Amino acid sequence: MDSIDNMKVVPSSPIQNTNLFSRFSSGSSLHPRHHSSSSSHDDDSEDKGSPNNYTEKRREAHIQSEQKRREAIKQGYNCLYDLVSTYQQTDISGYKLSKATVLQKSIDYIQYSLWQKKTLEKERNALQKEVVALRIMQTNYEQMVNAQQIPMGHVEARISDEEKFQMFQNIIDGLFFTFCNINVNNFTELSACVFSWLEEHCKPQALQNLIETVHEKKPKSHTTTSSDKTSP
Repeated sequence: MDSIDNMKVVPSSPIQNTNLFSRFSSGSSLHPRHHSSSSSHDDDSEDKGSPNNYTEKRREAHIQSEQKRREAIKQGYNCLYDLVSTYQQTDISGYKLSKATVLQKSIDYIQYSLWQKKTLEKERNALQKEVVALRIMQTNYEQMVNAQQIPMGHVEARISDEEKFQMFQNIIDGLFFTFCNINVNNFTELSACVFSWLEEHCKPQALQNLIETVHEKKPKSHTTTSSDKTSP
């Protein structure tokens, strides 16, 4: 009886069960913890490598942009050589012009071009004013001709060439008579006198009076008209 009592199972305490569960839990969680540590190790390696890749990409981009900039500058200097004719020449020593000389000559050429542009604009404005003045004079002369023109009607006077030449000679003789008073000692006085003579004796009204005087003095002759042609 005593042996049977000794063989009774003594129940385990809650503290022992808790320790046993914690040992199994710690044993079962060994492998997942190892996997988590390996993943974090890979992430750390990627984080450590990404700044290097970013720096390398930036360096390559900077090199490419610098090459493009230098190529653009080179093309710009080549254009200056082509546009300015003096760039094709070399200096006295036989060496090619330096970039500083190229830039200075470019500045000089631009200044010369601006000066030439202003000069041409002044000449153009002067020519435009001259054209306007000539058109006004043309209009005035056309109005004077229209005002002084005598309508012939249906009768067309026909004058022979001999009579035309005789009238022209009489007109020139009348003009030459007034021209004899001009001083021809030197070119300055001749120029001044000629302009004064033209303004005084060659005005439209003065020429008209002279022609009327010559026409009145010419001998009367038979002139053929359109009415003479129709008469039997």
